Amino acid sequence: MSDSNLSKENCAPIVARDRRLGWVDGLAHWTEDQIAYISVAFTWRLLEARDLAIGYREQGYRVLAGGPGTFRPNGFLKDVAELGQQIPDAVTRHNPHATIASRGCPKDCSFCIVPALWGREFTLLPDFVPRPILCDDNLSALPVEYQNHIIAKYSPRGMRQAPRPLLDANSGFEPSTFDGGTYERWSKVLRGPWRFGYDEMKEREQVRQMMALLRSHGVPPRKIQVYCMIGKEPMAECLQRVHEIIEWGGEPYVQRYMKLNALEKTPRVMHDWTLQKLAHVARWANRRIWRKTPFSEYDPNVKTKRRNPAQLEIAA
Repeated sequence: MSDSNLSKENCAPIVARDRRLGWVDGLAHWTEDQIAYISVAFTWRLLEARDLAIGYREQGYRVLAGGPGTFRPNGFLKDVAELGQQIPDAVTRHNPHATIASRGCPKDCSFCIVPALWGREFTLLPDFVPRPILCDDNLSALPVEYQNHIIAKYSPRGMRQAPRPLLDANSGFEPSTFDGGTYERWSKVLRGPWRFGYDEMKEREQVRQMMALLRSHGVPPRKIQVYCMIGKEPMAECLQRVHEIIEWGGEPYVQRYMKLNALEKTPRVMHDWTLQKLAHVARWANRRIWRKTPFSEYDPNVKTKRRNPAQLEIAA
């Protein structure tokens, strides 16, 4: 979007691109009282965000910008917007069904921006509004008392304030802190899939134990959704993790490794990977082609339907 063609109509809040899920694909903007707000989830939306900021300024708005996408390469916006201010409940501009009850994560994964952005210690937000999609960074590592506080807001007693049940714990749980107590607590309110990551081989035993625990409670594979990063380790190790998720009774959702400051939505190529190999593995896994065809026999030229990563329905 160029500076010259940015009109007030262009600056209207982004309409959700996925009507079923409500997500705006990483860039939200809106105006209130002569202030324009821009929230950037992904760094590859920064150039568009800059165009928006310039357009708003030309119309006389004060421009505030924030979000994970602005954290490291903030040079793209610092001369056209005010950065660093917290905007309460900005997540609802990305999805009106979303909410956040805590920030931060103690795990400190090298490929994750959360510890740098929000810290390795939790910031609790006890007055959060319960909504169907809960986007906390690490639910199972939260203090048990606070987990119970969140769950109470989604419980039948708490439903007087909660407009809808908990359909998706979006950022998921952490296998190293997930145990039988975690399952018992969250199974009372979580109606959607159990989400967690298997991103490196060093997590193998913890992931296996968590999946075994879920399967022992009768959780079906379609409700064990495991984020599986590929590209940061050699191809054989990444494929091993994808296959183990399937063998242990879950469903993989492959995510290609991206640099934290990537300005284009292009995976980083490392080890023995190529962009084509990364695309083929992601397509084979995320469209569930593995149900009928092993990767060794996979033909990427055969057309298949796309799979939505969230796989949930939001009640109207």
